[in-house]
Amino acid sequence: MITAIDSNILIDVIGSPSRFTDPAIRAMDEARQEGALIISPIVAAEIAGHFSSATQQEKCLREMGLRVIDFTLEDAPHAGQAYIAYRSRSKEPKPRMLADFMVGAHAARHADRLMTRDRGYYRTYFPKLKIMEPE
Repeated sequence: MITAIDSNILIDVIGSPSRFTDPAIRAMDEARQEGALIISPIVAAEIAGHFSSATQQEKCLREMGLRVIDFTLEDAPHAGQAYIAYRSRSKEPKPRMLADFMVGAHAARHADRLMTRDRGYYRTYFPKLKIMEPE
């Protein structure tokens, strides 16, 4: 089982403690026991500000058992189609970045599921993607 991890889960773990921290840690531990944990380069970029250097970030990711998996050209069409569908369906689309849709497309192609707290639009625009939400 390969689990892609969204940036909000990692920020729950590495950022300031909150009510989401313990459930995120437990969910990541559970997913790690079931298989590999991966992140996309976008997730790596979104959490980079929490580290003083790239070396520190790389060390933390390694210690957490996370691998960064590059995008492929096959990821882009899925992300682009989902993003266009989102923009066309919404009368007043939220200022979601294409990056969110790249995270979903990456997870759909490279993992069995995505661990995130932003489950709504992933379920809508990536209906075949299994979502794992920390409890």
